[in-house]
Amino acid sequence: MMLLRGTIVAISVLALSGCGSIISRTVPGQGHGNQYYPGVQWDVRDTAWRFITIIDLPLSLVLDTLLLPVDASHGPYE
Repeated sequence: MMLLRGTIVAISVLALSGCGSIISRTVPGQGHGNQYYPGVQWDVRDTAWRFITIIDLPLSLVLDTLLLPVDASHGPYE
């Protein structure tokens, strides 16, 4: 039973990983235009979902860092 719970939690965390990064790049109106680290900026906004930010912020930071060359090719940004 504990293994099943651990598996469900692990799958949930992986499913939520990079959520801010993905949403800010793909859903119209969620990102703030072209910018660096849009997932992190999406995560730190003030919403009722702050508890998810604790999980998602480090994962978005990693994904945004990996996507930094892609973001840089769309610049220049202010």
